[in-house]
Amino acid sequence: MKSEIVIQRNNIWLLSRLDFIWSRYFSDIPQSNKVFIRFGRFAKFRLGSIRLDRRTKASYITITAMFKDPKIPSEVVDHTIGHELVHYTHGFSSSQPRLHRYPHAGGVVRLEMRKRGMEHFYNAYKLWMKEYRKQILASR
Repeated sequence: MKSEIVIQRNNIWLLSRLDFIWSRYFSDIPQSNKVFIRFGRFAKFRLGSIRLDRRTKASYITITAMFKDPKIPSEVVDHTIGHELVHYTHGFSSSQPRLHRYPHAGGVVRLEMRKRGMEHFYNAYKLWMKEYRKQILASR
């Protein structure tokens, strides 16, 4: 009999994914201010966000609670975390110097992820998003 191990997706798991992604793909970026990550409310369209608390100077990454579901591929969650770390790296919602006027100008997020060897996360995300959109449209 084959047993299946189910890993609970909670804020501790999310922090472990952030640590892995930062050490593997963003090791050249110093953590110049505290960075926290947590699951937020369930959101269908806003999968992740990063904001800077001007009072404490800490950055907060929030990931949709939809990603607690183990049916969502972990690569999609990792893509979302990586996406937010690109914003951090480019000086949005962080104490890093601002590199662009707008956070998504000219596809800079995808270009940065490709440069850092994260293209497989982007591809997994696009594949998942294609199916997810079909589900959303079918439920209308």
